[in-house]
Amino acid sequence: MKLTIVGCAGSFPGPDSAASCYLVQAPFEGGTFNLVLDLGSGSFGVLQRHLDPRDVGAVALSHLHADHCFDMSGFYVVGKYHPDGAFDRVPVLAPEDADEFLTDKYGREDPAGFGGVFDFREWVDGESVQLGPFTVTARRVVHPVPAFAMRVEAGGKVLVYSGDTAATPILDDLAAGADLFLCEASFVDSKENPPGIHLTGSEVGDSATAAGVGRVVLTHIPTWTDVAEVESDLRRTWSGAYDVAVPGAVYDV
Repeated sequence: MKLTIVGCAGSFPGPDSAASCYLVQAPFEGGTFNLVLDLGSGSFGVLQRHLDPRDVGAVALSHLHADHCFDMSGFYVVGKYHPDGAFDRVPVLAPEDADEFLTDKYGREDPAGFGGVFDFREWVDGESVQLGPFTVTARRVVHPVPAFAMRVEAGGKVLVYSGDTAATPILDDLAAGADLFLCEASFVDSKENPPGIHLTGSEVGDSATAAGVGRVVLTHIPTWTDVAEVESDLRRTWSGAYDVAVPGAVYDV
């Protein structure tokens, strides 16, 4: 499968990147299946540099904070009002009540709400779903709102996306043996960080080491955070290959 970093800014869109959005692609039924992981603030416009929105096969939302889901509003507008006709309903895996949440934030103009454009399906902790060629397993992780990390498998390869989480052995277990570990690193060890929200680079390294992953890709680093310090924290606990996510980067998994 192929991973494209669409947006990777932490907590809000920055001057150089939209907020969280990742495009995962793999061959399927003679074509390509396009799975979008998160659609955070500012990302829907950038996503269109990589594909026509009509070609999105499914969306998987880790949680319902703005920097991970608010550009579903733009997708809704395009899907409902496109001059060539409304889109077929797109499957959206998301936490409970995502349909009502996103509809309310946009403003209800249709009795069907966002459910008229998207086929919402609720994550069930520990269960796997099939989306085209992808088997996606979600686990509830540690964040102030219901949040899920995802294990995406296709063709014998494994990509794990942390979403937003504090340190938890659940993430270590989910990432076991992953070829690529796309993991948030919003905090640095030198600060006194609030508990139960995000990871530091060293905590990412701890998780990657415990899981025995092939490569780490650090993401969700806020504009105000020193990337070099996050890398330094990571290297204290991780001796393997790693990258810092940048928009447009492509990984063959």
